[in-house]
Amino acid sequence: MAKESQMPAVDDLYKLRHSLAHVLAQAVLKLWPETKISIGPPIDYGCYYDFLFKDPISDEDFKKIEKEMRSIINRGQTFEVDTLSADDAIAFWKKRGQQFKVELVEDLKKEGTKEVTHYRNMDAKGEEMFVDLCRGGHVENLKEIPADGFKLMTLAGAYWRGDETREQLTRIYVAAFPSKEELTAHLTMLEEAKKRDHRKLGKELDLFTFSDMVGPGLPLWTPKGTIIADEIERLAKEEEAKRGYLRVRTPHIAKGKLYEQTGHLAHYRETMFPSMILDGEEEYYLKPMNCPHHHQIFASNPRSYRDLPMRLAEYGHCYRFEGSGSLFGLMRVRSLSMNDAHIYCTEEQFEEEFLAVCDLYTQYFKLFGVEKYVMRLSLHDPKELGKKYVDNAKLWMKTEEMVRSAMKKTKMEFVEVPNEAAFYGPKIDVEVWSAIGREFTLATNQVDFDVPGKVGLTYIDKDGTEKVPLCIHRAPLGTHERFIGFLIEHFAGAFPLWLAPVQAAILPVASAHEDYAHAVSKKLKENGIRCQILDSENSLGKRIREGEKQKIPYLLVLGDKEVEGESVAVRSTRSEKQEVVTLSSFITKTVEDIKERRLQSSIG
Repeated sequence: MAKESQMPAVDDLYKLRHSLAHVLAQAVLKLWPETKISIGPPIDYGCYYDFLFKDPISDEDFKKIEKEMRSIINRGQTFEVDTLSADDAIAFWKKRGQQFKVELVEDLKKEGTKEVTHYRNMDAKGEEMFVDLCRGGHVENLKEIPADGFKLMTLAGAYWRGDETREQLTRIYVAAFPSKEELTAHLTMLEEAKKRDHRKLGKELDLFTFSDMVGPGLPLWTPKGTIIADEIERLAKEEEAKRGYLRVRTPHIAKGKLYEQTGHLAHYRETMFPSMILDGEEEYYLKPMNCPHHHQIFASNPRSYRDLPMRLAEYGHCYRFEGSGSLFGLMRVRSLSMNDAHIYCTEEQFEEEFLAVCDLYTQYFKLFGVEKYVMRLSLHDPKELGKKYVDNAKLWMKTEEMVRSAMKKTKMEFVEVPNEAAFYGPKIDVEVWSAIGREFTLATNQVDFDVPGKVGLTYIDKDGTEKVPLCIHRAPLGTHERFIGFLIEHFAGAFPLWLAPVQAAILPVASAHEDYAHAVSKKLKENGIRCQILDSENSLGKRIREGEKQKIPYLLVLGDKEVEGESVAVRSTRSEKQEVVTLSSFITKTVEDIKERRLQSSIG
């Protein structure tokens, strides 16, 4: 028998959340003794535990569960550990009728584990109150867990072992923090996140829709949503043109042998749509990514070192067969339009090209007001060579060090993550945080040392020898779908002026002012300002509220004085300030703000 302090040290927050999972299971067994328990790990905002209840429970039971959990915490139980042989542990859990624990230990035994640890919750009298199969990582005393620092959040269904043919368990999620203040801040953020949910705002602002007739994960962009997508694509094209990218276009399908040659069929078949068999022809597949097509463009002509670096860019449309359970609004879809490009370069050019992509990232972050981000350097796992990754240990080590060295020169914060590389090389994944602190994986920058040679890409070097180029895969804006989903939540639907589908709403006070409203509309459109007239059929107050609800940056109120002075009363929905300016002045400032893609507008 040993105290928890003998276990290796782990993060204090992990200990708190892990311990609370035990408390949750203990409380549930106290209230429903016939419940079967399975697993209960910490997660990034708390913990969860999966149960098989004899009778269903609901969130109406949360209060009594929380009450019992606080009672357990206040009794100040401690943790003690027992080490059992695998056979003794199996017998222990069989005796208690806990089949999921039995299965876990049996599987550990098959893998060669001879001993397992059990952690027991002990009261002040030394009596056992609860025991669980566990590797450790707990507080010394449950009183270290703030009784007002946790809250039961939701119930969810979860198949045992993630297998839909197995038992469906009930998962209870708990938010847990070191203090009541931190819990309150988290709950406040969740409430704000609900308001900003891109699925909710996307419907309210009429940006995109889904149709059962079209299929799940296949978004349909409305006229307003299409404006946002077009503006983002225009931004990418302008910035890439400045940096020497060459635009290309490729088809939505290709023969299976193309993806077989590049290795995508071997590594990505499960996320590709099934093949199409055409009469008298070979198998075709919907395009899962653009790179195989771009490789064919590079290979279409002889290349020399003078052609490099060659940067081929495309907002290419791709298709991924994501499982129906993983689809989530715009964040996880089956049809996606990617801000893609492939840079073919020499080894000597690699660092400069890689750093230029990182510089583009930071420019976009500034433009969209993204202040918090981190780069994840995804590396290979040597144990997975020949399976998950290309079997070339020497090139893996070389290219990983090349990327690591380049990242250090950027002075950007980055973390190294094992076993998450692309199958053909290391990559940088960009994690960003929205204005309310929600985390998103948006962009990627990948190094490919394998596929160019595999598909026969070569160039003639200065010395006349034939060499294989490196390929950098990059997508700084990710896909339209995920990036716009992020922006909806980041801006809470109140897009910067240049991105807003409608930049100005024109509100004539009465029918007598409608002729001037149409004249103003014509002038704005001639100057490229997107606008619409909210006619005087409804009250002015109601129309102002509608414009604010639609998050239109400017509401232009037109009355007698505005008609007489050829002016507009500009009401900013961002600041709710109103000022009267001449129409020509409004147009000049607005056109400039749009051109400069400013986060904050000059007016209001």
